[in-house]
Amino acid sequence: MDSPSDLVIDFVNTYDVEEQTDSIPSPTALTTWLGRRDLIGPGDAADERDLATAAELREALREALRRNHGRPGETGDGHEAGLPRSFAAFPLCVTLTAGGPVLEPVATGVPGGLAKIVAAVMGARSDGMWPRLKVCVESTCQWAFVDSSKNRSRSWCSMKVCGNRTKTRAYRARRQMEPGSRHL
Repeated sequence: MDSPSDLVIDFVNTYDVEEQTDSIPSPTALTTWLGRRDLIGPGDAADERDLATAAELREALREALRRNHGRPGETGDGHEAGLPRSFAAFPLCVTLTAGGPVLEPVATGVPGGLAKIVAAVMGARSDGMWPRLKVCVESTCQWAFVDSSKNRSRSWCSMKVCGNRTKTRAYRARRQMEPGSRHL
């Protein structure tokens, strides 16, 4: 099974901001996505309301991951203002197992499958990975990734692509502002 962090990243990245493509654009696609990850049973099927709930959850998570670019101790290092309100629609209960306590959805079906994503967020928080989950600061990208840098300072999903774009734009802007520049 993938880690809780992997599930959160995978879910957030179902919408590609740069390409404006959604890999779960319909209830059928949501059912397939959840089913492939064993988050729902074979007889479960999503409807339009489930699809809207999934999209709201995904964007609430993307916003929370944006906040993880803060320095330790700042808002963003564990305090996600929008999450409690968003998570209220996904009640979880604690089940005691031989391996320790486990968060499980109260609901079944697709709502329960989406609640398992919320449980994965809690899992990422409890295993210390939550502050390392981020989205690319490049506004046209917003791709979710795990910041594996030692000091948690990574800003872009890829230095070669998004980091280079940002730095090139900043360089061009500085050049235009230089005295004697013909771009003034």
